[in-house]
Amino acid sequence: MQALNIAIVVVYLAAMLGFGWWGKSRTRNASDYLVAGRRLGPFLYTGTMAAVVLGGASTVGGVGLGYQYGISGMWLVVAIGTGVLLLSLLFAPTIQRLKIYTVSQMLTLRYGHRATRVSGIVMLAYTLMLCATSTGAYATIFVVLFGWDRAASIAVGGAIVLVYSTIGGMWSITLADMAQFVIKTIGVFALMLPFSLQAAGGFDGIRERAGTEFFSITGIGAQSIITYFVVYTLGLLIGQDIWQRVFTSRTPEIARWGGSAAGVYCILYGVAGAVIGMSASVILPAIESRDDVYADVALNVLPIGVGGLVLAAAVAAMMSTASGALIAAATVARTDVVPFVAGWSRGGRRATSVVDGREQATEDHDVASSRWWVLGLGLVTIALAVIVQDVVAALTIAYDILVGGLLIAILGGLVWRRGNGIGAGASMAAGTVVTLAVMAFLEITAEARYDGIYANEPIYFGLAASLIVYVAVSLMTRPTDPRVMDAWDRRVAGDVPEDTPQESMH
Repeated sequence: MQALNIAIVVVYLAAMLGFGWWGKSRTRNASDYLVAGRRLGPFLYTGTMAAVVLGGASTVGGVGLGYQYGISGMWLVVAIGTGVLLLSLLFAPTIQRLKIYTVSQMLTLRYGHRATRVSGIVMLAYTLMLCATSTGAYATIFVVLFGWDRAASIAVGGAIVLVYSTIGGMWSITLADMAQFVIKTIGVFALMLPFSLQAAGGFDGIRERAGTEFFSITGIGAQSIITYFVVYTLGLLIGQDIWQRVFTSRTPEIARWGGSAAGVYCILYGVAGAVIGMSASVILPAIESRDDVYADVALNVLPIGVGGLVLAAAVAAMMSTASGALIAAATVARTDVVPFVAGWSRGGRRATSVVDGREQATEDHDVASSRWWVLGLGLVTIALAVIVQDVVAALTIAYDILVGGLLIAILGGLVWRRGNGIGAGASMAAGTVVTLAVMAFLEITAEARYDGIYANEPIYFGLAASLIVYVAVSLMTRPTDPRVMDAWDRRVAGDVPEDTPQESMH
């Protein structure tokens, strides 16, 4: 039985490498490599958007929460799905029409001010930590399945993601994510859910043995539900890994409705995971760690072979998040961080792009250099996953700064025309400083009422400070240069030249 399960996972991993070579054949320029040529139709876009947001926390973590808290364990994934829905319905069409590569480029286009470019550093830290946590997560499956130690599991799994991501870029990642989406759908909805629910005796059996409180949608606690929406819903609105998927859609309509379909799928995925966890609490009541529930159900409840496919679905969920975060990190590093920190990248050619109503020199995006960035940062994330034991804490800090520091400037630029670059830069600084200060205070004082760096309060205070400063400074200083707003309006209206490998906003 174990040999068959292992064989299924190995075949899946080999297929991922094959997608790397397949994607390479479709990659001819930087637009293909970074955003799949901006050519994804409804089916591919919906599948890949769902795949990139549904990682280990949604799959393994969602089932574990259902095991511990019942149906209310769905809220983590529901918050993720809500974030995808809001992004798709409110902002995705505008984002798609901008024809850019990064969130920082949007800020530069909208404000025409150098102060906003520091956002690239925050976004790079966030994407690197997200990739590292995902790499460590799917390595836990390899530890259980193959009996390897943690470092070897991270190295092998990370190498597979690194190879297919480096070779074909976003096209390889898109094809792999689509396969992962199909595997997750079959594994969770068609196999794991019906088998586990039947073994538990249906909902009546769960209610009889676990109690009616297991069916309370608020059983996990109001504070936890609020936390999920604050962290995941707000974070998804501005994350580079998610925006980069929006950039791949062929039209604004696909970005809106394909993303909305992905959001609904995520919500259903969350409900399914919670029900699987509830069923497991009846079938396997003695599991000590909720993170082990998913694997235990796959190995001990499901028929021979089916368990292997379900384990492959878990690996697929984590790999899709890791690969999406990896190419996002490489894109941000090359496009935003290097120009901000060191000026022109060594070896970059000169190209032109409209930022504030005039032509501005900028570096070239070429496929070869982008591959080197993906490779280099992929090795960094593998090392981080091996060396740093508490990458979750690092990801929490990055997430808090991302939301507390950048959310107001980014969304404000999309909805409030009076906001300007000085206000945006000041709000980013204020939100970041206040978020870190509150986080440090809670960690140092070790207040029993709070969770240190894992508390929500740093984000709340950071958002409040960022909003107040953004509005106040924008109103007290001159409006954005009309030439910048004119260039912005043309972009939002879709008046953008055809994408070229040289396009960049810096």
